[in-house]
Amino acid sequence: MPEGLPDPMTMPIEEMDVALPALYQYDAWRPYFKRLREEDPVHYTADSMFGPYWSITRWDDVMYVDKTHDIYSSADGITLQDQPVDFIAPNFIAMDRPTHDVQRKAVTGVVAPTNLALLAPIIRERAGQILDELPDNETFNWVDKVSVELTTQMLATLFDFPFEDRHKLTYWSDKATSGELSGGTTPEAERRAAMNEMLEWFTSLWHERTGDNAGNDLVSMLANNPETKDMLTRPMEYMGNLILLIVGGNDTTRNSISGGVIGLNQFPDEYQKLRDDLSLIPGMVSEIIRWQTPLTYMRRTALRDDVVGGKQIRAGDKVAMWYLSANRDETVIENPDALIVDRKTPRHHMSFGYGIHRCMGNRLAEMQLKIVWEEITKRFHTVEQVVRRSGYSRALFVASQTCRCVCIGTELVPVPELGDVYTSAVDAIRRSPQFGAMS
Repeated sequence: MPEGLPDPMTMPIEEMDVALPALYQYDAWRPYFKRLREEDPVHYTADSMFGPYWSITRWDDVMYVDKTHDIYSSADGITLQDQPVDFIAPNFIAMDRPTHDVQRKAVTGVVAPTNLALLAPIIRERAGQILDELPDNETFNWVDKVSVELTTQMLATLFDFPFEDRHKLTYWSDKATSGELSGGTTPEAERRAAMNEMLEWFTSLWHERTGDNAGNDLVSMLANNPETKDMLTRPMEYMGNLILLIVGGNDTTRNSISGGVIGLNQFPDEYQKLRDDLSLIPGMVSEIIRWQTPLTYMRRTALRDDVVGGKQIRAGDKVAMWYLSANRDETVIENPDALIVDRKTPRHHMSFGYGIHRCMGNRLAEMQLKIVWEEITKRFHTVEQVVRRSGYSRALFVASQTCRCVCIGTELVPVPELGDVYTSAVDAIRRSPQFGAMS
């Protein structure tokens, strides 16, 4: 257990606060949630940096709250921190019916089956190019070179964003989810400046894409749908929906690509199963998404009194549905801490949420990850983690790796000291024999 964090097995359970950002920065959250699931699955924290809140930690209770949207509202926000009253950016995932359904419907076309079929060859071509351009025999950052680059290129395609400026999308996503008010490291003034810059860019794109200039991108869909074409008159709402679409399009795929590298190294026998049978890739992708759980939790606010797990929840209470804990519920998922590439029901997970707010882009995320791992296994025998330490951001809402340094080639390169033990890792990828190198 990292120094400074309380011992989860001996501390008074009523003092347990699983919203501490350090639990996720140091990847120390598992025993805290295990104890809660066993002893206090619907847990009240009276005092935290976000005020009092309830933690819902078991599968069935999370599903109940997520689908009971007439009692548990998203309208006051989906994160434990309340938005500053002078900078509220509403979006459809933080809305209730009917507004939620109207705005969501306006952009679902971008992930319709016909559009996914058109995107698949683009993703495959770009994934192959990214992997083929990875440097040999030198250290580099796996997150930046592969995870971030691929998802950034995909975001630029979905928004039809200027490709040469695509890294602004990742920058805005990171700033949106790392604010100091939510336990991150980005000063609030800096976060707001980034969000205003994003709004300025996308306001220009909106004006370019109305009427006959409309395309098949997300901005065009919002700008020309009868139900959302006036959204620009509500700029903070436009900002909020941009944040939702950018973060949603970035984090699941980006963090699951990195999470897959970690998981297959922690469970090398599973990696061998994959090499022996590449038909396991689709199921493995779903299992990685469960095991990684890119979105840590989602908040609701009780509209009226209710009872969950025998606990009395009052109207106005904050309720956190901890997806990463539900995905580790031993009563529902066998051996949940293990990554099992041939798990019998791999899509049985909570990573995409449940009910009307279930992740709109879940099929796109699965398709991207499937293609990425198909292309990785064509080229590389092993993605090997050499130093068994991983870096994570302090962001509470999104489970995000910050540093994953990699080298590719037949020989491992001496690794210089990379600094803080919690923000450094070194991996090596060895090319498979058919690509001219020995595994």
